[in-house]
Amino acid sequence: MLDNRSIITALTFLPLVFALLVLVVPNEQVKGIRTVAMLGTVANFVLSILMLIGFDGNTARMQFQQSVPWIPNFGINYHVGIDGISLWLIMLTTFLSVIVVGFSFNIKVRVKEYMFFMLLLQTGMIGVFVSLDLILFYLFWEAMLIPMYFLIGIWGGERRIYASLKFFLYTFFGSVLMLIAIISLYNLTGARTFDLVEIQNQLATQGLPHAQEMWLFAAFALAFAIKVPMFPFHTWLPDAHVEAPTAGSVILAGVLLKMGTYGFMRFCLPLFPDASQAAAGVIMTIAVIGIIYGAIVATVQPDMKKLVAYSSVSHLGFVMLGLFALNEQGLTGSLIQQVNHGISTGALFLLVGFVYERRHTRMIEDYGGLKRVMPLYAACFMIIMLSSIGLPGTNGFIGEILCLLGGFQANSVLGILGATGLVLGAVYMLWMFQRVFYGKAEGANLKMKDLNYGELAMIIPLIIMVFWIGLRPGYFIDKMRPSINNMIMQKEKRIDATWKSLESSMPSGTPKDTEVAN
Repeated sequence: MLDNRSIITALTFLPLVFALLVLVVPNEQVKGIRTVAMLGTVANFVLSILMLIGFDGNTARMQFQQSVPWIPNFGINYHVGIDGISLWLIMLTTFLSVIVVGFSFNIKVRVKEYMFFMLLLQTGMIGVFVSLDLILFYLFWEAMLIPMYFLIGIWGGERRIYASLKFFLYTFFGSVLMLIAIISLYNLTGARTFDLVEIQNQLATQGLPHAQEMWLFAAFALAFAIKVPMFPFHTWLPDAHVEAPTAGSVILAGVLLKMGTYGFMRFCLPLFPDASQAAAGVIMTIAVIGIIYGAIVATVQPDMKKLVAYSSVSHLGFVMLGLFALNEQGLTGSLIQQVNHGISTGALFLLVGFVYERRHTRMIEDYGGLKRVMPLYAACFMIIMLSSIGLPGTNGFIGEILCLLGGFQANSVLGILGATGLVLGAVYMLWMFQRVFYGKAEGANLKMKDLNYGELAMIIPLIIMVFWIGLRPGYFIDKMRPSINNMIMQKEKRIDATWKSLESSMPSGTPKDTEVAN
């Protein structure tokens, strides 16, 4: 029987156990390989539900913590735990993993290796979200790159080698900078530990000099910005999405991109609050540029998959806008929109994959009139499309409106400019929908079959989530609110302490003192 101290460890490494079991199954027993992989993801999803049931949504403290000395001479521990910030991202990971493994049953080449890397990837992704030791976090961050590199490089499209190398090199470059910052933080704090909680406590009582904090923030922020990816570090994303197999695109959009935004929330904001405040205007401006740029470029794409890829650049701009608004509305919207994007954009990639399996083309001009021959598919696509553009009543609306409210509160001009992304998003999505589903169905399109039971079993859970979050957002927001409010409170305390320290170090007779005296 699992207890609170081991449930996170089990959740993290259970996919790895099933990945090793997959290797034991003979290559010719493809059905057995698929069954083991599916059992592993389903078991992990069930385990995550048990974690959700036991989660206390009324506290901001870390829960289900487990801390074991790993390399004690260097202050490195196996320390894991979750709070309201990581809870829903873990649930998103286990939920989407079941769907992508189900879709991957159509893989015919090197099935054992494919399922092994898919399960290994799940362990890496969950490990990132539960790590409370900086070195442990970095190891999971790097480990996650390896299976994704092979999934794109072996089972991807014609330019898969180029796309996988570009993905790996971009992310690895940022990771090296982050490692340097982690080691520097270890030395500068004097805490002699890589434990995130202890470092936060140390910095709360003894902050860093402003210049040092800015440099450390910059190193972490660059690594996370590449992973998001923020403009102008986004160029690896369209190539990776287009060349990746469908399941790889779903998990890349649904989970991997959230590691960057999660990194900002988990590390940059609490560890470097002064630097985060100082950089907020610049990052919000870049986020708005990404919103508008991604939407405009998506509008002119002839490839459905590439259109959805560029839409991610735009949608994640909303996430970053809300995140660096540094207020409750913005941070809440940012976190819920991370989950929403994983559901809606993951579903779009899945739907594109359904028709690609039938026609082996993603070009918009090759389709037309699908509403008549695939009515179920058209209905599902329309629902997901409307959630993507933020129709009220769907999940996309609550996330984007909170991000914009937070952004407007922090900077009204940027909030207004960011809102133009909603209009542009409707333009490219509705135009694509019109060209693909309306008009006259001709040639091979006339012979296309509607969604089968297996495909419906994959897309319907995503549609349920679209309406559940859209109509009952309070259930999700309530569990994250204590952690977000605590983050804001700690940030304000750190900033106030910094200002008091600066004021106390100022000599008497300064303009500030004179002004107060007057």
